[in-house]
Formats: sequence, C-alpha cells, structure tokens
Amino acid sequence: MIKSAYIHIPFCEHICHYCDFNKVFLKNQPVDEYLAYMDKEMKNTIEKHPATELQTIFVGGGTPTALNEKQLAYLLDSVQRHFPVRPDMEYTFEANPGDLSLEKLRLLKEGGVNRLSFGVQSFNDDLLKRIGRSHRKADVFKSIEHARNAGFENISIDLIYSLPDQSVADFKETLHTALSLGMEHYSAYSLIIEPKTVFYNLMNKGKLPLPTQEEEAEMYDVLLDEMAKYGYQQYEISNFAKEGYESRHNLTYWDNEFYYGIGAGAHGYLDGVRIANHGPLKKFMDAIEETRFPYKEQHDVTKIEKMEEEMFLGLRKNEGVSSSTFHSKFGEELLVIFKDPIEENIGKGLLEYVNGHIRLTRKGKFLGNEVFQAFIGAI
Repeated sequence: MIKSAYIHIPFCEHICHYCDFNKVFLKNQPVDEYLAYMDKEMKNTIEKHPATELQTIFVGGGTPTALNEKQLAYLLDSVQRHFPVRPDMEYTFEANPGDLSLEKLRLLKEGGVNRLSFGVQSFNDDLLKRIGRSHRKADVFKSIEHARNAGFENISIDLIYSLPDQSVADFKETLHTALSLGMEHYSAYSLIIEPKTVFYNLMNKGKLPLPTQEEEAEMYDVLLDEMAKYGYQQYEISNFAKEGYESRHNLTYWDNEFYYGIGAGAHGYLDGVRIANHGPLKKFMDAIEETRFPYKEQHDVTKIEKMEEEMFLGLRKNEGVSSSTFHSKFGEELLVIFKDPIEENIGKGLLEYVNGHIRLTRKGKFLGNEVFQAFIGAI
C-alpha cells in the first residue's frame, strides 16, 4: 500500500546558507514548463502505481509558496486530478513566512490543503540574516495570523538550533516565542553542515563559529524540557505535537512505508524499490520526455536492508520499533536477529525494551546516530 506522496518544488527567491536540498533561484527559470512536466510524471506514475489508499500529500522544496498565483493554481489542479484528495487526508504545504498572500492562502484552502509548515528557523532577526533567511520575526506573526484567518487549524513551525554564534539563552528565547504561538506542531533540528553549501565553505575557511557539542546537547535538553512543560508530546527525535496532530506524512517515512516522490531531485519508495529522480531541471524534463519517468537511480531493497532501515528509521520514533510489527513484516524475531546491537546499546543505557518495543532512552536520543549505526551490517 502506498500511503503518501511527496511533491518537490525546487524554486527559491533566496538560497539559505545551510540548505542542501535540490533548489534553484526562481528568476528566469522555466517554472511553467517544469510544472507541466511534473503533471506528466504524476499521470505516468499513477498509471504504473495506482494511488488507491493515499493518506498524506506533502509539497516541499525549495519554496512551494514562491510560485505565483497562476502557477500555484496549476499545481493544485494537477495534484487534485491525479491524486485522491480528500478532506480526511493530511495535505501539507511548506511555506516561507512573508510569501503567503491572502490570495495564495485562499487558493491552498480551495485546493484541499489543510496543513501548513512554516520554515521559521529562528525568532532572532540577526541570526535569520546570518543564515540567509529572507523573512524576519514580524513576518512570522503576520503569516500565522493570515493563515488562521484563512481557516488553517493545523500549522507547524520548523526551528533550527546550534546556529553560528547562537547561545543556549538565545535558543531558549526563540523556543519560548515559538511556543507562545500555540501551534499544533513543532519541529526542531540541530544544524548539520552539508557539502556544497555556503556554511560548508565558510567552515572549511575557519569562518563559521559554531556552538560546542556540549552547548548543542544543552539546547536539545532545553528543547525536551520546554516542549514537555508546554504540553507537547515528543513522538520523534525532533518532532513534537499536540495530541492528534503528529505529522502523518513523516510517520510514513519513519514507519518505512511506501511513498511517491514527484519532482526534480525527489526520492520515492515504491513496491520495495527506492527511486531517486534527476535533480537538474533539464535532465528531469528530458528523462520524462524520453522514458516517461525521471528516474536517475532505482534500487531493489534487499530483505536485510529493509530490516536495517526498519531499525534506524523506526528508532527515531518515541515508541520505537515494535517486535510484533517487525515479525509480521519480515518473519524474523527482532530480539534474535539484532541481538548483539540491542544488548550492547541496552548495556550502554541508550536503548530499552518496553511494552514489546525497542526504543531510545532519553540518553539515547542525544546519541541517536551512534545507535542507528550499530544496526548497519549487524546481520
């Protein structure tokens, strides 16, 4: 069963200094042509893999809300024609604070979108400028007010911590401002320096003063405590929600379920095959023209790889990995086949076995990547 669809809009009016997603400057790009080819990809993909039980759609980027109103209307119409958009599904658009006019919000609402995810990152204007964001603190309040007035009742805010020269006190202040807005959902990620980014080049030149590992860990500690204090449930390492507002789309990834990946540079997982699309726009469009599909890579996932993925994806969730679900998927006993890494990390205090689930302890959440790595090549 294919549960979700991810749709990628690679256009941005500004490029953030930390971003390594597939993106291009919006100006002078063949946006209309790209949307038309993405429409073809949707049609061809649905013909090959019917979307009978789709539960979530997520439109990300890039900056999907950088599209003008005519382009946005075209995209929304494409999605509605090819996917079974229903009121009970979760249909999310990523948005940049300051990009969303009332007209765009109206179009999204009419197109079936019922969830917005704002890339806020920080409420410190100096830091926002430092990391290459185009919006400022005031834009966040204005955009959320407009979204509420347009009828959106499910809004998420993304934050980033461990930013250059960021102090624990600054992150705590950003967190309190974010929480004062009473959003349904929050995501907070530690900054990762990726190759081919502005920050990567600055770091290599010794010009990127980042917080220490101890300060980063303290920020995460503050995050866990403050979210709990405000009544938000942590359901994944970096994600917190009011009850019933967990991101169903992201849970598709962490539950290791099948999903469509539509658009340049998008990744999908269909019928046991992981698929990567061409990233450059011309290669993406040419491939659809020549073969009907924009695939750059296709990989048949072996049973061992699927079991490894089940662990390092599923352990991100607060509930962890269910031994009964693992057995029903793979016909193997979780505690037997991964006996060594499980016992080793329980011994370190990083994992625990509770109610039939292997899950990270609080200590383990700080060292998640170390735990995940233990399951790679363990069989």
